[in-house]
Amino acid sequence: MLLRSSLTSPFGRKVQCAAHYLGLADRIEIVPADTLDPSDVLRRDNPLGKMPVLVLDDGRKVYDSPVILEHLDHLAGGGRIHPHAWDDRLDCLTQQALADGVLDAGLLILYEGRRPVAFQHSSWLDHQRAKILRGLDALESAPPDPTRVTAGTITIGCMLTYLDRRKPIDWRVSHPALVGWLDAFLGATPAFNKILT
Repeated sequence: MLLRSSLTSPFGRKVQCAAHYLGLADRIEIVPADTLDPSDVLRRDNPLGKMPVLVLDDGRKVYDSPVILEHLDHLAGGGRIHPHAWDDRLDCLTQQALADGVLDAGLLILYEGRRPVAFQHSSWLDHQRAKILRGLDALESAPPDPTRVTAGTITIGCMLTYLDRRKPIDWRVSHPALVGWLDAFLGATPAFNKILT
């Protein structure tokens, strides 16, 4: 299989972490992608031009990261990162959606910051930062079990390390429970550390 992504994409990192955890990393070749390059094959593989895209051995293209994680879990026998029990699965999927939304807001802040300052919209940036803070507040009030690896906790881990790397907001002082959660998750999940280089 081929994974079209970039080294810095938190969504690509999420897929890589899941692949390592599930023992599938050696079956996936990572191919760099550039969302801004109109000639990049990424746009052929995903009409939205978003990454990551997983190209299966039979040529099918799977996107984006939540669907790829579902497929990887299926390949690994199912129930490994997507719990079978419905209440647990619902929690997992909701955590993933929340963390993906925070990542989306962080990426939008990053992209807006690349525009000339005169063209940046401060109210729009504030709107994105507020999304991030609300997402973090929700997780701070009820962090998941850091020793349980699911699509949700993988995404939360990728989200928090992305916020550390790109710094769209300073989250650590105001969210001590999440700081502790991330430390515990990294300690309990060697597969995650393999993709943090």
